[in-house]
Amino acid sequence: MTDRPVALFALAAEHWPLLFPSTVRQRLGELAAIDTDLVVDNFDDPRVAGRLDDLEVLITGWGCPPLDAEFLARAPKLRAVLHAAGSVKAHVGSAVWERGILVSSAAAANAIPVAEYALGTILLAGKGVFALREHYRSGRSFTLAYIHPDLGNYGRRVGIIGASRIGRQVIELLRPFDFEVCLYDPYAEDLGVPRVSLPELLATSDIVSVHAPSTPETHQMIDRAGLALLPDGAVLINTARGELVETDALIGELRSGRISAVLDVTDPEPLHPDSALFDLPNVFVTPHIAGSHGNELARLGASAVDELERLVTGRPLLHEVTMTDLDRVA
Repeated sequence: MTDRPVALFALAAEHWPLLFPSTVRQRLGELAAIDTDLVVDNFDDPRVAGRLDDLEVLITGWGCPPLDAEFLARAPKLRAVLHAAGSVKAHVGSAVWERGILVSSAAAANAIPVAEYALGTILLAGKGVFALREHYRSGRSFTLAYIHPDLGNYGRRVGIIGASRIGRQVIELLRPFDFEVCLYDPYAEDLGVPRVSLPELLATSDIVSVHAPSTPETHQMIDRAGLALLPDGAVLINTARGELVETDALIGELRSGRISAVLDVTDPEPLHPDSALFDLPNVFVTPHIAGSHGNELARLGASAVDELERLVTGRPLLHEVTMTDLDRVA
């Protein structure tokens, strides 16, 4: 890697200003030979002509085109792909690793707001906020009848599904509170909380927060039988991927009024306009906002630039992604 490697932005233009505000672009310009005002989402863009021959570092984000064999042939000096977002599955294929190109992701930075969102919804769910809001809104009054011993966060049992980056952060964020936390993840190391089977977690948790990656193994891991295990009054929170939960079965349980759900992700996504999930009073649906939004995107850009600095100074990447990682990450 040269002292100031030749670099290029490849991502959707609408995300670029927030991912790389002026201060981040200035730092990037000090580390690499890059046009900090040029961003492309198509490698046939005429502005790219002549740039790929010497390209050493590609800084990517949402909207980056696939880095296929044709592109790699046009970028013979490419040595690193630094992704200023989470998953690299949409644009990085096996050919990239087979050529020995380093790949890095800002998934760790993107995990922060998701974990914060999960913590916030867990705390609100324990207080019964989502259900009581509907009672208050529909009845325009409230009484002490809504206050009962099944509400409150003291000693509430929270089940975490998946010791992903986000799942581990949620466990850490929950430590200062008086929760009883348990974890289901067949591959996790000791994280200081009891590890249980998935059926036990579902059957014994007041609040279940889903943080597993989307893989063939986890597809609809929370199915009709699993949902039936949830105790009456339980709340299911999903900030991971919609396909981890069997949607029709979830709607059936929600229609019964037996459980509630907070869903930042759904299957399909977006939902069909007529989906029952929009109208059920015991469902709180948000449009995939738990991850980085607004000024939080700058954290992702800064993470990519941190990785570039490590490359330039001869240090190993802090957030490298390998081909074997793809089977167990989002």
